[in-house]
Amino acid sequence: MTVTSDIFDRIRINKKRGRAEEEAVTDRVCEWEGCMQAGTHRAPKGRHRDGDYHYFCLEHVRAYNKSYNYFSGMDDNETRAYQRDALTGHRPTWKMGVNAKAAGQQAAWSDIDPRAAARARAEARRGKPTARRPKLKALEARAFDTLGLAHEVRGAEIKARYKLLVKRHHPDANGGDRSSEDRLREIIQAYTLLKKADFC
Repeated sequence: MTVTSDIFDRIRINKKRGRAEEEAVTDRVCEWEGCMQAGTHRAPKGRHRDGDYHYFCLEHVRAYNKSYNYFSGMDDNETRAYQRDALTGHRPTWKMGVNAKAAGQQAAWSDIDPRAAARARAEARRGKPTARRPKLKALEARAFDTLGLAHEVRGAEIKARYKLLVKRHHPDANGGDRSSEDRLREIIQAYTLLKKADFC
């Protein structure tokens, strides 16, 4: 937008209002004791009095500002606490990972499995029980068969079966015999697949 824009031509200024404000400012007398000059400059009255001002002449507003201390009457600890709270606009805050609705309960986000929470919410919306298991994929079913486990087995049982089979087919446990090395490789691949699929 340029200064020669037609928008500026439509702006109207209320001259009476401007004059009234100027007259009100010039009517004020400097609040400094013994000074009779016009109080044209404002200075804050202090903490807890936001929006209230003293009106001084230029000379006295400079003197007032040199001696003004917003934190007068506060010790060092109170001053530091006020400045720290000012960073957030004196609003309450919570540490990261704390649920504000729980009013201070220390529930860390790392303790919550987001996928499990999402599944539980989805099941609750559908009104179906959360115990329902999804259908196994072909590779997952084959991995269970490789480990010799039923398809419903989860968690510690899979790990225990994996450890047992590795001890049984490892060449070191068979006196260096490498004949079952291919079977060991299949067992490791099956366990890795189930682990990635969050079965254990």
